[in-house]
Amino acid sequence: MAGMSVGVVFTILILLVIVLTFFSWVAKANTAKAIAAPVAAPTKSAAKASDADEAAVAMAVYLYLNGRHDEESGVLTIQVNDHSLWHEELNDRL
Repeated sequence: MAGMSVGVVFTILILLVIVLTFFSWVAKANTAKAIAAPVAAPTKSAAKASDADEAAVAMAVYLYLNGRHDEESGVLTIQVNDHSLWHEELNDRL
């Protein structure tokens, strides 16, 4: 019985290796096709940025440099619950 279970486990592992090898082969074939396909030129470059794009970038840099983000106090607050929990009633040691 133990030999059969070990055999089943190794059979499943061998099948898993075969399946993963097959998927790796398919992925490599698809990647090679994607690389061979011509790449279209980008439609917009930095030289053709509109005024709205420049304003958005300028506002993002301004807000980042001036620290406009949430300020954390750095204080850790621990709240103690005074109500009885169900396990306190069952356990005498608590």
